[in-house]
Parts: sequence; structure tokens; C-alpha cells
Amino acid sequence: MSSKEVILSIDNLSKHFGGLKAVDQVTFSIRDNEIFGLIGPNGAGKTTVFNLLTGIYSPTSGHIEFQSKKISGLKPYEITRRGIARTFQNIRLFGSMSVTENVSIAQHCRTRAEVIGSIIKPKWVREEERRIKEKSHSLLEFVGLQDKRNELARNLPYGEQRRLEIARALATDPSLVLLDEPAAGMNPLETLTLMSLISKIRETGLTVLLIEHDMKVVMGVSDRIAVLDYGKKIADDIPEKIRTDEKVIEAYLGKGA
Repeated sequence: MSSKEVILSIDNLSKHFGGLKAVDQVTFSIRDNEIFGLIGPNGAGKTTVFNLLTGIYSPTSGHIEFQSKKISGLKPYEITRRGIARTFQNIRLFGSMSVTENVSIAQHCRTRAEVIGSIIKPKWVREEERRIKEKSHSLLEFVGLQDKRNELARNLPYGEQRRLEIARALATDPSLVLLDEPAAGMNPLETLTLMSLISKIRETGLTVLLIEHDMKVVMGVSDRIAVLDYGKKIADDIPEKIRTDEKVIEAYLGKGA
């Protein structure tokens, strides 16, 4: 068992939509600088967990603590400022903006300039804008898009758009990055590049929570994995044990598989 501190703690978390229990008394914790996989069949409740963690939904019951402070019930922008960033299943880039602008815009949750300052541009605002641009270029280099920084986001190939989304999430200065099916729709080469990038993110000291259907990805990069089925957690262990867990096999392949 790692001695690293717990960065995220979910305790008996539930989200009900009428009679549907999308998430039902789920409990798990993630340690600092860990890559934690969250898997399960379609409709298991994985993205609902992400939406609860990022303030899109409020829990029906249960608690979420991030860095030992309660965040359940906070607004999405408040949670971003606390240090949690995410990507989405469906790419949500600003297609008519440049690659650099997509990363720059994410940094405004950490900047001081307001509307008037942005119009009259005193020296400190110009200096802040310079730092934003430099950081954007640095993050684009980190994800391998430095040569595409002036292109429109919509013109990037699919795999590069996914990496741009990750760069934009990193621009908010998170401690915890939530990646929602980042390998969806990728070809084998793009998937290998993504796996390398996820490991590289951890090497910078960040923590990663990963939803993924591609078992090669999730088994290849995760330190631990939790499995959901019909909103309930059915397993939580290292990849080697998850791979052979009878409940997990049954959830994916059916009883008697």
C-alpha cells in the first residue's frame, strides 16, 4: 500500500434521477500522483461520477473531499479553482479559434484582468497576457502540438484535437485531471501517443482519474482501477486483479462467461 496522501475521497456517493440510481453509494479514494482508472459497461455511471466531481450535478447523498476539503455542492468554476480539471467524451473545443487561443482561454480562471483592464491594457495586463501566451506555447509543446499552434482547432486531426483538450485542461493549473474516454475514436498510433502522454502528465506530479473503454489503455497506465456496474462499485484493485475478477468479467461478458 502506497504511503502517499489521499487527494480525492468519495464516500457513499449517490445520484438519483427519479427512480434511476445512476450512482449508488459509491466509495473510493485516489492517492496523490496516482493514475486511477474508472471502468464499467455502458450506462454504469462513470460519467455521472465525473459530473458530480466537477459540480455539473449535485449529489443526492454522500460526500466528496478534495485535498481534505468538501467540494460536493460547489459550482463548476469553484471546483476548477480548487484544482480539478476535466475533458469530455465529446470534444468541446472552440473550433473557430486557434490552437493557442483554446489553451489561453482556459487560463482566465487564474488571471486578474477584468473587462476594463482588457480594454485599456495597462502594463500589468500586457505582462499577464504575455505570460498566458508563453504558458500556452509551453503546454502545446508538452502535448506535441507546438507546430500547430496557429491553426484553427477544427482543422486538427481527431487525435490532435483530443490532445489539445488535454492541454486546455492542464492550462487551469490542476492537481487532479479527469480524462473522460480520451482514447475514444483513436487509431492505434494515436492511442499509443495518448498512453505516453498520460504517463508524462503523472511524471509532472499530477494525479489522473481516467474513464476509458479501451482496456489496453486503462490496464496499461493505471495504478489502480475501480469498476462500476449499474451505478454500484463492484471492484477496486490493481489492474492484474481486476483483469481476473469474476464480477468484472460477468459485468462485461455476461453470467457464465
